[in-house]
Amino acid sequence: MTTTQKTAQRGFTLLEMLVVMVLIGLLAGLVGPRLFGKVDTSKVQTTLVQIKLLENSVSMMALDINAPPPAGVGLAWLVQRPDTEPARTLWKGPYIDGALPKDGWGNAFLYQIPGLNGREFSVISLGSDGQPGGEGTAADIATK
Repeated sequence: MTTTQKTAQRGFTLLEMLVVMVLIGLLAGLVGPRLFGKVDTSKVQTTLVQIKLLENSVSMMALDINAPPPAGVGLAWLVQRPDTEPARTLWKGPYIDGALPKDGWGNAFLYQIPGLNGREFSVISLGSDGQPGGEGTAADIATK
């Protein structure tokens, strides 16, 4: 004689799965934008710190070689001995460890001489879009 037993199957119904997916979607919609806003803010702050570090390094080098590096050279002299005299002889670098840092979005910094607002030189980030100008996180970043 053969007996068949029915066992109760456990699991989630389609309706329960849909409710969970809707709740996850709502949470992502509410929390996601706030979280991404914080990421952008931290990239701006990181970029400002890097700019100040680079400006201090250029200032230290300028004390050694008696002038900031020329515009055509950019920030390269912070890590690489100049080819021209008297800067080559007076250079006591490297003035930063490793390679030149990038801004919060992975873009190279710009070195401008004369600088912004009457300063001798400026180090500038072009922001998240890597283009001059812009608004919000795409705006250019420099110390005042």
